[in-house]
Amino acid sequence: MKTVYKFLKDLRQNNNREWFNDNKERYLEVKAKVDDFTQSLINRLSEIDPDAARLSPSDCTYRIYRDTRFSLDKTPYKTHIGIYICPKGNKKSYRAGYYVHLEPGNSLMAGGSWCPPAPLLKEIRKSIYDNVDEYLEIIENPEFRSVYKQIGNDLLKTAPKGFPKDWEHIDLLKPRDYTTYAPVADSFMTSGNAVDSIFGYMKIQKPYNDFINFILDESPWLDTPR
Repeated sequence: MKTVYKFLKDLRQNNNREWFNDNKERYLEVKAKVDDFTQSLINRLSEIDPDAARLSPSDCTYRIYRDTRFSLDKTPYKTHIGIYICPKGNKKSYRAGYYVHLEPGNSLMAGGSWCPPAPLLKEIRKSIYDNVDEYLEIIENPEFRSVYKQIGNDLLKTAPKGFPKDWEHIDLLKPRDYTTYAPVADSFMTSGNAVDSIFGYMKIQKPYNDFINFILDESPWLDTPR
């Protein structure tokens, strides 16, 4: 993976089509390495979540080309590589999955459900409200907390509609994204045992994902287009 990070560093310094075309063979080598890396992660995750075995790297990885149509930033290429492994879905799913972010100086592990539409978000919040002891047991587990220090993102300033403002755990219902984040050193991703290390984070993440997915898998809103 060190060659992947070297390419991303060089791309950051030369984010233009001419340089990319001159280095297209390097990119294709990087893409092949990332695909192999992703397949190794899928294989390991399948040990604890057999549904992951149905996935291929193309189900989990993203194009390096940026969509600049509605962006002020017109640089043509992403300078990171994202891998999202969602055992019962794919990279566009609202189901909670496992995210690996490869970016020099900004590597991280993450998981959960990102940017669910309003009906799904309401159902997640209701599940937490109705099963708060179970949810707290997961997110307050010392091993979980030691890894995923940020839980939930894009917080509301007040209680969401339909829930009592004076509920003692109301802050648990304020995120708009039910995601977890764990920044890691680049060396975490480039070491020889990176797959094992990432799998360790996934095992810690799994109870959180299972909690979120329990309600999402039964929701009629799950297949809403992203």
